[in-house]
Amino acid sequence: MEVSDVRKRVKEVIEHAKQAMSERRTLVDEATREYEVFLDRIATPLFRQIGNVLRAEGHPFTVSTPGSSVRLVSDRSGHDYVELGLDTTGRQPQVIIHASRSRGRRVTESEAPVGSGGGPVRDLTEDHVLDAVMKELAPLVER
Repeated sequence: MEVSDVRKRVKEVIEHAKQAMSERRTLVDEATREYEVFLDRIATPLFRQIGNVLRAEGHPFTVSTPGSSVRLVSDRSGHDYVELGLDTTGRQPQVIIHASRSRGRRVTESEAPVGSGGGPVRDLTEDHVLDAVMKELAPLVER
């Protein structure tokens, strides 16, 4: 094979990778901006409501906002929590729910996209968040 053909193909791959990286950066920046609004207007107020209801029902939980996430933590064990965050490591940025549950020394964690298949942040509603939190909260309050 000719060196010029190999060089041409390598340059095409490099150029394509640069373009893909630029498009991905733009997508992540847009998702991050949308997520901050979503966090302030929908997720954090809803987590606070859930925390208040849990406390009133005899399940002491505290809401915190570490970094760019919102977390509902059991006052009985810091290893028991449900957290909402933005995952920018995959192909598409998506809001994920991360849960951690402990039994003695064993800690079990799970993670899932919020909404229908992890669509754009702007498409998420309070119902999406509430459904995701309730699914992960059930094992934490059944004890």
